[in-house]
Amino acid sequence: MSDINPTQEYHIGITGSYGGMNLGDESILETIIYQLRESLPNVRITVFSKNPEDTLKRHAVQNSIAIRDMVRKEAQEEIKKLDILIFGGGGILYDRDVKLYLREVELAQEVGVPVVVYAISGGPLNDPENRKLVVKHLNLAAAVTVRDREAMKLLEEVGVKKKIILTADPALLLKPAPIPEELLKREGIDLPRRRIGVSVREPGPAAPNLDIEHYHGLLANTADFMVARFDSDIIFVPLEPKKYDAQQSHSVIGRMKHADRATVLKGEYTSSQLLTIINNFEFCVGMRLHFLIFCAIQGVPFAALPYASKVEGLMADLEIPAPPLRNLTVGDLIAYIDRIWDARVKVSEEIKKKIPALQARAKQTNEIVMQVLKNASK
Repeated sequence: MSDINPTQEYHIGITGSYGGMNLGDESILETIIYQLRESLPNVRITVFSKNPEDTLKRHAVQNSIAIRDMVRKEAQEEIKKLDILIFGGGGILYDRDVKLYLREVELAQEVGVPVVVYAISGGPLNDPENRKLVVKHLNLAAAVTVRDREAMKLLEEVGVKKKIILTADPALLLKPAPIPEELLKREGIDLPRRRIGVSVREPGPAAPNLDIEHYHGLLANTADFMVARFDSDIIFVPLEPKKYDAQQSHSVIGRMKHADRATVLKGEYTSSQLLTIINNFEFCVGMRLHFLIFCAIQGVPFAALPYASKVEGLMADLEIPAPPLRNLTVGDLIAYIDRIWDARVKVSEEIKKKIPALQARAKQTNEIVMQVLKNASK
């Protein structure tokens, strides 16, 4: 990075959905930070977090602030210290919270701090006032990048005129981390048995049309099928272990006939450690985007249950067919899983072929940040 002054300290802020104990979001943050440190010999990173204590411990950044607890003047004083503000990544532009997430962007633009929109996606985004807000602030950004084509279409549809660059989710660059053997034993992952990983999620603002009764019944019946058909244990992997994912997982298990063959991960793991755990699965069935990304990184074949466009975007990139969750019957899902299972070796090989190109796209976002930083330093 010859255009970057190696003796200069650069102060970069990152804002998004961090500190909330969602391991998918934390994997995004981990890889953003890693790339910044690789690119900048002397970088000072401030993460605007819901839980600064957790962020400091988990990511070892120099500074973490609960900026949304501050009044505007206090928050703006913190943002003034930055050379650049990274907004993202993740699916953070949706109706309920779009004003909350764009607040730091607005404050940065008021004081002339360049903003890079970092591999985001979003939706639903139906409120006209929210759409206007998105257009206003993204048009003023130094660069706008999205992680999938559906996000690009959404931003174009709402009226963003700034050039939108398609990159990829930064979590695709995550590396596995070792796990103490005693933790694997506690989870039963050390046993010589076939294991299938499952990921669920709760209804929420990013998935407002998710029907719990429908999908809980769907997954319970499908899990029973996989136990009987593949003689497999079922391990539910919560990406929000301290919030709703564990509860949703137990609710699905409660509806299973073979509940004795199913369990929920109990330990507290980092995103990188989850990669190691997933590598112990022969197959996966998942709803959450980052669970599926973790499977793809490890080359573990999977069947996806797309509840949102961001999941559909990943499946399109990997060229793996996936039926929409809304209209899916138990018979449809079992047939789909049976087909993917029978072709799992080929599916795994195809995923491994596609991942390098997606990872190259993911690296481009950091390159764009470096270009903006270089331009801002002139």
